Amino acid sequence: MPEDGLGSRFPVAAQSPGLLLWRVTNRWQAAMRAALAPHGLTHVQYVLLASLTWLRDREPERLVTQVDLAGFAATDPMMTSQVLRTLERDGLVERLPHPTDRRARVLRPTAAGAAAARRATADVEEADALFFEPVDAAAFARDLAALGVAERPQP
Repeated sequence: MPEDGLGSRFPVAAQSPGLLLWRVTNRWQAAMRAALAPHGLTHVQYVLLASLTWLRDREPERLVTQVDLAGFAATDPMMTSQVLRTLERDGLVERLPHPTDRRARVLRPTAAGAAAARRATADVEEADALFFEPVDAAAFARDLAALGVAERPQP
């Protein structure tokens, strides 16, 4: 172990997978912010709105709750609640009373919300394609899946 004061097992910082992941994640988040800025959405707003729109498109009769959406999108339930209030205030999401659970709300994207999610998705996917162009994106996705970052099952 080198005597660098830190006690790192990596002689060069760029050999640390964790540090590299941190740096790449920050660059990717910046690319997502730039792609979403014209749509007036933060990344988490987009993720929740797009996830809700995706669920609604595939299962229109399903009653999606905040807990369902947080699980599907892998977001913190309390943060999800706060973001949904903002999306509701902006007219992009409806939070309706649940027919059988007084504590729960049924979530639906408004027509404007679904349209915003679809427009933003085109720009997000374009930004993703540009960002991941230097690497084999399919192999990278497989590597991420091996680390437990695979697609979450539907709630």
